[in-house]
Amino acid sequence: MKLLWAFSALLLCCSRASASTAGFIVSPLSQMKLINDGAELHCEVIGNPIPEVQWWFIEGEEPNETFTQLFDGARDDQVRINATYIAHATSSIHLFSLTLNDSGTYECRASNDPHRNELKKTPKIKWIRSQANIIVIEPLTIVADPPEVNNQTSAVLSCNLTETNHPVKGSYWQLNGKIIETSRSEADTPYTVLRLEKITPHSGGKYECVFLTDPVAQNTIEVKTIPHVAAYKHSEHGNEGDKAVMVCVSHGYPLPTDWNWFKVDTDGSRMPITNGTDIKYQIKSTPNKTTLVIDDLKIDLDRGEYNCSGTNDIGTATDQIHLRIRSRLAALWPFLGIVAEVLILVTIIFIYEKKRKPDEVNDDDDSGSALKSNSATNHKDKNLRQRNSN
Repeated sequence: MKLLWAFSALLLCCSRASASTAGFIVSPLSQMKLINDGAELHCEVIGNPIPEVQWWFIEGEEPNETFTQLFDGARDDQVRINATYIAHATSSIHLFSLTLNDSGTYECRASNDPHRNELKKTPKIKWIRSQANIIVIEPLTIVADPPEVNNQTSAVLSCNLTETNHPVKGSYWQLNGKIIETSRSEADTPYTVLRLEKITPHSGGKYECVFLTDPVAQNTIEVKTIPHVAAYKHSEHGNEGDKAVMVCVSHGYPLPTDWNWFKVDTDGSRMPITNGTDIKYQIKSTPNKTTLVIDDLKIDLDRGEYNCSGTNDIGTATDQIHLRIRSRLAALWPFLGIVAEVLILVTIIFIYEKKRKPDEVNDDDDSGSALKSNSATNHKDKNLRQRNSN
């Protein structure tokens, strides 16, 4: 019995030794954000057993402050909370579309006491807390000039930060979210300029001037161009009875909002093609690509020139595709040519042999007569020699 009591006491001591209170290894950091921005806070906690983590929002000041627990989907689904409990506890809270009312103190709480959520018992190990402030302010005023560039060959973009009470640590420009490295500046001036010497469809887009303030201030200038429309292949081939696929793509900003296809007649007139024109036509379009599929190709009806046209709010651009259609018998022509050549060659040989045979017979007869005459002459000479000898 005493041995059993000793073993139980040993197990109790080991379990107490292995247990440990919760402690933060990563605490959330305070941030300053603009209206409509997003914010993310993160904390990590260790302990044995692994602690539970909660997020709370604190409004007001002591002694009138209020505490509100935040959960995933709170504030009309503008709050997202992710947590993992593997080797230790990690938790992140994401806040979207911030407003001035979201300014305040956010608290990460953690505890591994088994009675931490029971209201009738006071937990032996209290919740540990780590706080961070999120301050939401009005956007800084940046005057952009010009506010928009439409179909120009060159332009000078400039931004002026009018809020002089925010220190500037530098600035740079972005095109469609990518930093233009040559525009980086460490000057503390609230003014920046970007020169566009040649505007092409590839250089159109959203240009953003960014000032390195706290928080970062930025404004956007849109550079719009006529869409650049190009056929994927300017010459397409198809077999009679099969289908043909013609593709056009577009680059630039903004991308086309409308795509159109046309069949060009011999007189230069254009016939619009839509999905309802004929059952054989199928058109699929996205902002940067359009595809025309023609089923059951006919040589007389479908071959010729086709135009693809893309239109945005600046203008329209067009490109052309030539469709060639091969006959069903096109694959047989080489074979038929070889057969014809063989027949002609055989005919020529046959005619040649036919004309050559009578001449060869006459030649044979003449050679036979010559042999006989030579034999008779030799016989006479022999008799003459015999007489002379006598």
